Amino acid sequence: MLRLPADGGCRFPVIALHHLVKQYGQFTAVDDIDLDVASGEIHGFLGPNGAGKTTTLRMIGGLLKPTSGRIVVNGHDLATHPEDAKASLGYIPDRPFIYEKLTAGEFLRFHAGLYGLEDTGVGARVREMLELFELGRWEHELVESFSHGMKQRLVMSAAFLHRPRSVVVDEPMVGLDPRGARLIKDVFRRMSAHGVAILMSTHTLEVAQEMCDRISIILKGRIIARGTVAELRSQSGGGDGELTDVFLKLTGGSGLQELDDVV
Repeated sequence: MLRLPADGGCRFPVIALHHLVKQYGQFTAVDDIDLDVASGEIHGFLGPNGAGKTTTLRMIGGLLKPTSGRIVVNGHDLATHPEDAKASLGYIPDRPFIYEKLTAGEFLRFHAGLYGLEDTGVGARVREMLELFELGRWEHELVESFSHGMKQRLVMSAAFLHRPRSVVVDEPMVGLDPRGARLIKDVFRRMSAHGVAILMSTHTLEVAQEMCDRISIILKGRIIARGTVAELRSQSGGGDGELTDVFLKLTGGSGLQELDDVV
């Protein structure tokens, strides 16, 4: 049976960004944003291409250093206590980067070692994650033989392997077939129900509307709107339109090039 982190019945900010800025020379990719994700919350992070989504997520994951501002993960400042912050965080990039000459089981055991997980019980935890993401039968198969969707699910199983308190995920549904997408939705809901905070960037507005408790919309590096779908509808001028219509109103149509996959 899958053991999840205990929620303890309270919801508190597990991910908190304070006045976060990222500059590249004279260009400001992320411009003084504040954002928090509560325990048990699935928080959508939406915006057109180049808005600053991936840059923000990479800073939370410790892959990029902010120009200024603070990132706090599970009470730990990422700048001053990076190992403590990262120990309670799972990071899922938009593209799965894996050592393809390893088997699925070897990759997860390698990942477990990075987090200092004890040898005792690691094998069971690895099998548990592989079964959860419907990869159990491929535990001893080389990753190079996997489809893109299987690799994406393997990266996700690695992100949850160490029982993180929070997970940052960039475009979780890319490359997944409908069955895989449904599986990921179910896993995310199950994890959030047990107190895991999930910050999820997605271009698929249907996914955001279906899954997210709150949504932040970023445009040109600044968060221009935040709230539930109903609150965003109100901010965009009211009505009962789909999130696609709300998104386009709030961004001035900046996301038109991204709407191939939305409903």
